[in-house]
Amino acid sequence: MEKDAIYRIKFLNQDEVYEVYAKHLYQSDLWGFLEVEEFVFGSQTQMVVDPSEEKLKQQFEDVERSYIPMQSVIRIDEVKHHGVAKITPARGTNVAAFPGMPPKHK
Repeated sequence: MEKDAIYRIKFLNQDEVYEVYAKHLYQSDLWGFLEVEEFVFGSQTQMVVDPSEEKLKQQFEDVERSYIPMQSVIRIDEVKHHGVAKITPARGTNVAAFPGMPPKHK
């Protein structure tokens, strides 16, 4: 992994797709988890504030390291610049739970 690389990680979390940016990610020593460190969010000087990015900032504010289950990961991209972190609903998309997970009953 490159020194100045930034990674865009998309993963499923409770019927929502989280898209976050981080400087470091590793296969965790905890079997089946992706380890993510140093989350990157937009600049405080931005004029327009995205509510989903603000929610993610608050959620990961004091997090040094996050462990994301491998079966929740949708995609990982190495990017040149970070974008806007966001949360989007998973319903109505082509995102599906990993096979073998019990269906949710309503």
